[in-house]
Amino acid sequence: MGFDYQAIGSRIRKAREGKGITQELLAESLDVSNAYISKIERGRSAANLENLGKICTVLEMSTEYLLSGTSTTEDDYLRHEIIEMLEGCPPHKIRLIAQVIKPIIEYKE
Repeated sequence: MGFDYQAIGSRIRKAREGKGITQELLAESLDVSNAYISKIERGRSAANLENLGKICTVLEMSTEYLLSGTSTTEDDYLRHEIIEMLEGCPPHKIRLIAQVIKPIIEYKE
C-alpha cells in the first residue's frame, strides 16, 4: 500500500491555510525552499519523515491524520473522514448519499 501524495499535500495545504500560514512561513519553519513546500502540497514530491514531523508540529496536526486523512485520537474523526470523502463528489452522488443517510440519521432507536 502506497501513500496518496496528492491527498497528503492537500491536507497540508488546507491545514496551513486554516492556520493562516503562508507557504513562505512554513518553508522558513522547516528551513526549506518555498518551491519544496509547493511541490509537497501539489503531491509532486514526498517529504521525508523529519520534515513531515516538523510540518505536523507547525500545523498542529497528527501524523496519522496527515498520512491517512483520519485520526482516531479525535472524537469526531469519522465526521472529518466523511467530509473529506464528499469533497469533489458531483452533485448527483451527493444527492444519492443524502438519500441513503437521511433515514439512518432520522431513525429513532
